[in-house]
Amino acid sequence: MSLEILSLTNLPEDLQHQIKNLDKDIRLTMAPGWFDGEIRDTWPTFTVDRYLSPMSHGQATKEERDKLLNDAEVILVGFPFPLDLRARSPKLKWVHQRPAGASNMLRGDLWKSDIVVTSSRGYAHNLPIAEYTIATMLHFAKDLHLPEQERKTKQLNARGYNITQLSGKTLCVLGAGGIGTEVGRLASALGMRVLGIRRNATEDIDGFESVASQDQFKSILSESDYLAICCQWTEETEKLINDDALEVIKDNSVIVNIARGEIIDEDALVRALAKNKIKGAALDVYVGEFERPPDSRLWDDDRVLITPHISAASDINTHRGNELFLKNLKRYMANETLENIIDWNRGY
Repeated sequence: MSLEILSLTNLPEDLQHQIKNLDKDIRLTMAPGWFDGEIRDTWPTFTVDRYLSPMSHGQATKEERDKLLNDAEVILVGFPFPLDLRARSPKLKWVHQRPAGASNMLRGDLWKSDIVVTSSRGYAHNLPIAEYTIATMLHFAKDLHLPEQERKTKQLNARGYNITQLSGKTLCVLGAGGIGTEVGRLASALGMRVLGIRRNATEDIDGFESVASQDQFKSILSESDYLAICCQWTEETEKLINDDALEVIKDNSVIVNIARGEIIDEDALVRALAKNKIKGAALDVYVGEFERPPDSRLWDDDRVLITPHISAASDINTHRGNELFLKNLKRYMANETLENIIDWNRGY
């Protein structure tokens, strides 16, 4: 009996050959873009405009798309994806989502279903995201938000700059996983003191002075000049950066969020900015980013740098999610446990 694999995302030709060559019974069907019309009808317009090509409205008939899902045992998805994969795929056993964030799956009928879902956590664009984090830290350390103000007023003001150096400063990495580890490595190379927070602080990480568990978070925040948010969005981490956390963090600190907007209580962030408690924030993500523009209170503040979730962008493809899928496919065929299975109760 053949193993039917359906890919709703583009795969390099060499990966397609590697998949097919694993076993003569593997049947790989490529269908990227086929479900775009359905996605337009079921996802928020803001998401559709952001992720889908304006000219992409899907392919084939509904019956032909249903047939693809009906036959599939394994499905690869990107983002966004059809929301009713579970209901339309009676033979489905495993879904691999190419993005790293498990919260991408909150929409749709796969979340908390009986289907095994794996993510690319730890295999995504770790280095580009780490470079973005360092770049935005430097943006505030060197007061690079001020030149645009001077451009508008046509008046240079060297005395208005409060320039600092990163070397010697303390960085707290919230979520010392694949991305956080790379952030810490680069920061350490610049001479920063790096402190990590992860769910289970059971091992040392190169470049980190220490790695603590989440119950020590506020203690570490009190020592931190910079905070890099790299953790997954879960019930435990939602609004973790709240009034209490922002009161504890060192004065004139900088926050960088490359994870999910919901980890920050944005009302609390506005209050911290109003009190000049923090120097600034770089947000590559924000609350409701798949549905609407950023909160105007943040977007209008020169001390807040907001980018459209582009920290992973690069001229070099460093994403290793395909590598993970191939590794897991071999395990799947050998009836072995897959890597990066999303734990619905844990949230990632």
